[in-house]
Amino acid sequence: MSRVVPPKGARDGQLMTGESLLVRLANFVKLPHTVFAMPFALVGVLCASVVAPVTIAMVGWVLLAFTAARFAGMGFNRIVDRDVDAINPRTAKRELPAGTLSLAQAKGSVAVASVLFVVASWQLNTLCLVLSPVALLWVLGYSYTKRFTRYSHLWLGLGLSMAPVGGYLAVTGAWSDPWWFLCVLALVIVCWSGGFDMLYALQDAEFDRTNGLYSMPSAIGVPNAILFSRTLHVVAVSCLAVVVSTHPLGTGVAVVQAVLWGGVAFVAAMLVWEHRMVKADDLTKLDAAFFTMNGLISLGFLTVFAVARFLASGSVA
Repeated sequence: MSRVVPPKGARDGQLMTGESLLVRLANFVKLPHTVFAMPFALVGVLCASVVAPVTIAMVGWVLLAFTAARFAGMGFNRIVDRDVDAINPRTAKRELPAGTLSLAQAKGSVAVASVLFVVASWQLNTLCLVLSPVALLWVLGYSYTKRFTRYSHLWLGLGLSMAPVGGYLAVTGAWSDPWWFLCVLALVIVCWSGGFDMLYALQDAEFDRTNGLYSMPSAIGVPNAILFSRTLHVVAVSCLAVVVSTHPLGTGVAVVQAVLWGGVAFVAAMLVWEHRMVKADDLTKLDAAFFTMNGLISLGFLTVFAVARFLASGSVA
């Protein structure tokens, strides 16, 4: 394997400051990135609240299950990729190649997180417990995808799409009616997160190509990968529109639907803004496009959904 100089603007950001073990573990899995999909787990809970009652304990177990699964997946990815990270200038300072976290500590934390995920799923209901090993294997399996497929971004997206589906199943213990509702909701996350992960991979396109790793930017080139990402985000917004059109909060009251459609418009506008920040020959704004914009999208849409759910409750009353 050979070293490749990262393009202008490439960086391994969103790190916390400090040297304690907790800080090192948080940076090990880039804990701030939890903000991307966790809000959608709560969107799944809000949709399910129309069908079944929600308790504070239930929400707590959902949050623990999601956080633990993400920790296990990201931590396992760092373990598998430690040899590659060590020779990539952008990632050489990560905890394992830099030696600030031992391999034993990394493996131990992943094992604990995996157990916590299964326990949290067990506390929710039988269906979640039965599905937890499948979800965990899929999330851990992502770590090997760059060794054999350029579509690793979509594998990751499908893993993250379990957040809203899991949130819904945690409350209801059963699949949605109509059956395709959760499928479309999951597709929103697959296309949204797969698209932004593709943008994040732009900074390693040449490194991946030189070192025999697979990604969409390394396979089809940076300009085409950006176009592919845009296409995925168009599909994501379209699927989100389908979700809203089904009256996911159990009412067609005009003000509730207006708020939800406002959320769709918000997501669309933020994605347009995100893509305006990313250029094939200049990645200096990639960090803001990746972290800031997508964090705002997920938190903003959760806020919109929460407001709409509150209004829906008032209309029913």
